[in-house]
Amino acid sequence: MKDVKVLGPGCKRCDAAVQMVQDAAAQAGMPVTVSKVTDYAAIAGYGIAATPGIVVDGKVVHAGGLPKPADLARWLAG
Repeated sequence: MKDVKVLGPGCKRCDAAVQMVQDAAAQAGMPVTVSKVTDYAAIAGYGIAATPGIVVDGKVVHAGGLPKPADLARWLAG
């Protein structure tokens, strides 16, 4: 099971990123745990300056803006 964290203050783009991750996982038939990280200190700890950020199994794979669906599928499969 993949552990995915969406980093951001809770804005609409961050919520959309959570939904995109859940949709990509469902399409791939892959079980994932998705959590939102809204604490600014915790977000800064990942070294990103732009949100939303996406962390898959402890590795930052995206920062700033919404990811492309094809990228999400690749990150979840990797």
